[in-house]
Amino acid sequence: MATVVDLFTYPVKGCAGTPLDSTHLTPAGLAHDRSFMVVSTDGVYRTQRRDPRLALVRPTISADGGRLTLASAERGSGDGGDGVRGGDGVRGGEDELHLDVTTSAPRRDVDLFGATFQGIDQGEEAAAWLSDFLGVPSRLVRVPPEHDRKTDGLTPGTSGYADSSAVHLLSRASLTHLHARMAERGAPPLAMDRFRPNIVIDSRPGERHVEDWAAAPHAEDRIRRMTIGAADLGYTKLAVRCAVTLVDQEAGARGGPEPLRTLAGYRRAAGGGVVFGAKFSVVRPGKLSVGDEVAVEEWGDAEA
Repeated sequence: MATVVDLFTYPVKGCAGTPLDSTHLTPAGLAHDRSFMVVSTDGVYRTQRRDPRLALVRPTISADGGRLTLASAERGSGDGGDGVRGGDGVRGGEDELHLDVTTSAPRRDVDLFGATFQGIDQGEEAAAWLSDFLGVPSRLVRVPPEHDRKTDGLTPGTSGYADSSAVHLLSRASLTHLHARMAERGAPPLAMDRFRPNIVIDSRPGERHVEDWAAAPHAEDRIRRMTIGAADLGYTKLAVRCAVTLVDQEAGARGGPEPLRTLAGYRRAAGGGVVFGAKFSVVRPGKLSVGDEVAVEEWGDAEA
């Protein structure tokens, strides 16, 4: 038996995650997940692949999605008492920005991996803050309410500005196994945040035994349909890993060849790419909480 041990939403694509005790799983993923994206002035997406300092931006968003705060993990998150109102929100010194989210501003084209979507520009305050922090001209856009992206995979679905499917799930057993292989190379373990999962699962405490599927590394690869809390999820594909996993999420900089060096030795998918974790579409929205049981309704063959 498996349970949810961690939940994370990433309100701004490429930026730090927000840990949650409970949340609502929408058709596009965990509430507010990848609802915002940092883009160049030409509208091209920014991610940690080229802008690793995004990891140092700590977003928080109100439950209704109407208020977004961007805080710098590098410089602290206090406003020093000198916040001043301007434009679209309240800027609290250099360290954080408090933004009133707009959904009524004009739409603009944005590019995500060569595909064109629409984004709602969040104004000059957000653009100035991000440009200053990243050191390159940048703007912040939000997914429009009418966003109707279709994602691919075994179970089609939708998502915001995620790379592909709405939900990324990873087990602690898979990470533990990776650490054992890395240790054989003399490499230290890595934090779970290198892989930026939405849902982390593990065996229920005190119930580890030979038949415990959640104790087996990469068991999530074989899940085809599951129920967690009040929600149902359907498997789409394995999570192909990229250079983002090389970024130290606390430092906002690349930290060496791991984990890709080790993963390349045993986690290559038949269709190409290094894979770790699995992606899912939302079949039935509902509430998720840490501690929820993961009930697998259908299994399939692993693709790696």
